[in-house]
Amino acid sequence: MAEKIDTRAVGLDVGLAFIRWLTGAENLHYGLWTGLDVTAGNLKAAQEAYTAKLFGYLPEGPLRILDIGGGAGETAKKLLALGHRVDIVVPSAFLAARCRENAAGATVHECTFEDFAGTGPFDLCLFSESFQYIPMAESLPKCAALLAPGGQVVIADCFRTEAYKGRHLHGPQPGGGHQLAAFRAAVEASAFHVVAEEDITDAVAPSIDLEQQLFNVLGHGVTRVSDEIRATKPTAHWALSRLIGLFLSRKRRANLMRRLTATERNAEVFRRFNRYLMLRLAPRA
Repeated sequence: MAEKIDTRAVGLDVGLAFIRWLTGAENLHYGLWTGLDVTAGNLKAAQEAYTAKLFGYLPEGPLRILDIGGGAGETAKKLLALGHRVDIVVPSAFLAARCRENAAGATVHECTFEDFAGTGPFDLCLFSESFQYIPMAESLPKCAALLAPGGQVVIADCFRTEAYKGRHLHGPQPGGGHQLAAFRAAVEASAFHVVAEEDITDAVAPSIDLEQQLFNVLGHGVTRVSDEIRATKPTAHWALSRLIGLFLSRKRRANLMRRLTATERNAEVFRRFNRYLMLRLAPRA
């Protein structure tokens, strides 16, 4: 039996190649757009501004850091350059390989945070857009067990507002994460308390507009080519449509074209359904 195509790995590979071509790095996170025009040419500066703000939440070092959900290792590379020791936890085999390439001095653990068997102790648990993927019943309690006395947690991520009532009601919406009220309750019940917090929703929201602009450019190209083939070679257009139908259902094709041509995913909607927070948590006295 033929092996199933790993579409996620293919998508990551293509996406990282594009980001690397555009910015010279493999950052997967939002940009911080304060004072910047929202253009592809400014993406690198926006992502660098985001990283600088994130690093402003780190306690004084040098630190032993557990980078949870470390992406392609770009953040870990910068942390290593600052003199920190870094362990990366990442569940994707493809991203683990990129981490080993980009952050050669880090120790990479190819597993979920829930399955991570390391013992530390660490001075800092870092979640940069990864906290939302881990059940809250496991994330903060596991951090407490892994941290050295006085160790802290830094979280930079989206949280859903009360306005978001679920995909069944709103459909797919930009952003994501745990409900903010549930997160507040989880922190209150944990061994930690919030010592620093900043809402940067307005500053990162334009990332959604830039992403949608890219999809619209691709959509324009697809639509333009399709219309030209339909007009000049209708039989070929019919055959191509039938061939695509073998791989994508009618619903999937409609969803893909909506993603490529619509504009419902935008900064305004992101602001309505999300709060993007940077937080530092410390142990309770």
